[in-house]
Amino acid sequence: MCRHLGWLGAPRSVAALMLDPPQGLLVQSYAPRRQKHGLVNADGWGAGFFDDGVARRWRSDKPLWGEASFASVAPALRSGCVVAAVRSATVGMPIEPSACAPFTDGRWLLSHNGVVDRAVLPVTADAESTVDSAVLAALIFDRGLDALGETVAEVGERDPNARLNILAANGSRMLATTWGDTLSILRLPDGVVLASEPYDDDPQWHDVPDRHLVHVHDSHVELTPLKGPA
Repeated sequence: MCRHLGWLGAPRSVAALMLDPPQGLLVQSYAPRRQKHGLVNADGWGAGFFDDGVARRWRSDKPLWGEASFASVAPALRSGCVVAAVRSATVGMPIEPSACAPFTDGRWLLSHNGVVDRAVLPVTADAESTVDSAVLAALIFDRGLDALGETVAEVGERDPNARLNILAANGSRMLATTWGDTLSILRLPDGVVLASEPYDDDPQWHDVPDRHLVHVHDSHVELTPLKGPA
């Protein structure tokens, strides 16, 4: 239902990651190439990055292609850790800035690409919005990111129709799961990109198999299978 992207490495501008690539999030907002559910991602967007260890965000409920102010500032925003997303809202969910990823607990930035029945998630006052992704993010923050794989598998068991692709980063680590949707890795000399789909045609992109946990740290990438119902 969305497309997201994460970067961990040498500082890069937010524009270089989101707007400049030929098939980046800007293009994916209106013409995604690998999206399985939905045709466009016009229900908002978010850009999160770390600035001297502080998580900062810019979120909007407008289509990314119409955000001239963001496009003018994004080249000046540089960080070694970025989490960004464009949103296609689930039917019945509100369209508002607080419903757009990345969500945060002050330490982590987190995006959810997918859908989950809110009835299987515990109600929490810490959720930034009533949308399923925000409630799921609050659960993950409460459980701790070190338990991300276990939390995703548990939620997937409660809701067999859930799609639970998570992307999270804290400035020094990046974590992701594949559970029902696509994710690709690009390893570069100065860092690692995780993205719902490749933002260009570089042959170094590699797809992550479904139901896996990805852990990026110190330029190393580890993939671990996730256990859960078939």
